[in-house]
Amino acid sequence: MADIEEARKQFQRIDTNGDGFITSAEFKAALAQGGDWNVTEAVAEAIINSRDLNGDKLLSFDEFWTYLNK
Repeated sequence: MADIEEARKQFQRIDTNGDGFITSAEFKAALAQGGDWNVTEAVAEAIINSRDLNGDKLLSFDEFWTYLNK
């Protein structure tokens, strides 16, 4: 099980506009910052969609946390 406080910090780091959701663009930017420059917008969108439980094409903290605890 992941540490929820560390997960919150990571989520906030990725959620650059601070609206409480991670978009595919924010996710792509976070991967690029981590050195993975080859991820396209379509790939980032597919990753977000695979973890998006309510189908809104955004990743909430609850969805992020659920994924980390799989």
